Amino acid sequence: MSKDDDSRGGGFHLWAGGLILAGLVLAALAAPWLAPHDPLALDLGQRLLPPAWDHPLGTDHLGRCQLSRLIWGGRVSLILGILASALSWGMGLVGGVAAGLAGRRLDWPLARIIDVGLAFPGLLLALVLVGTLGANPWALVLALAGAGWPWWARLTRSLVRAARGQPFVLGGRAAGVGGWRMLRRYILPQIWPALAVAAAMKTGWMIVAISGLGYLGLSVPAPEPEWGAMLNQARLYLTRAPWLMLSPGAAIFSTVLGCNLLAEGLRQRWQVRQINAW
Repeated sequence: MSKDDDSRGGGFHLWAGGLILAGLVLAALAAPWLAPHDPLALDLGQRLLPPAWDHPLGTDHLGRCQLSRLIWGGRVSLILGILASALSWGMGLVGGVAAGLAGRRLDWPLARIIDVGLAFPGLLLALVLVGTLGANPWALVLALAGAGWPWWARLTRSLVRAARGQPFVLGGRAAGVGGWRMLRRYILPQIWPALAVAAAMKTGWMIVAISGLGYLGLSVPAPEPEWGAMLNQARLYLTRAPWLMLSPGAAIFSTVLGCNLLAEGLRQRWQVRQINAW
């Protein structure tokens, strides 16, 4: 495939992923206006109703509108996932740049700290941190950011070290360029495309992790809607009301699909090659 064909394919992926994510985020932000019913309103006389005109996605085991809860739940899953991804990205960027630009005396201990962080499975570490900090939205964000930053630090460190070896960077150092100017004008422009592609991919992973922890009851407290918690509640009624699992599952799938399409579009647009640290 030629570069022009790759760029055109990247444009399709970029637009498709961007439209999916923009639609989901806008729907979540406009929840007070889009949701047809109060997501917390109980009506036991209408429990487990199939999809109908008044309730397009049916009702749950407590008679609550599934569509309304799905829209409001997007606020939790999407916002917390984006915040956790951004925080882990920022922490990893600082640690990775420091390790990549530092001399050998400082790089070695920083690299070992990153390796120790990577030795723990991310979701398992997040479970431990959430259990320690308590099940609330901010603890969830901090736990996932704390579990995810070593991956970002390792990727950033490898990118910075590769960028430092480029001839024009060596020429800039020989000309006396250093410090913040070296980072801003020589290093960051090289590593930014790869970091942006990885950020799109990792945001999808964070949203899945948020939903997974919500499924285990470690997200927002009930009765607030959240996609993972909605899946957990719906599993008890799988044979009687299977539509209850389809809608939050489709929302999570669509979000991850949008993130992956966006990442693929950015990769093709900027001709980013796969990196071993990924």
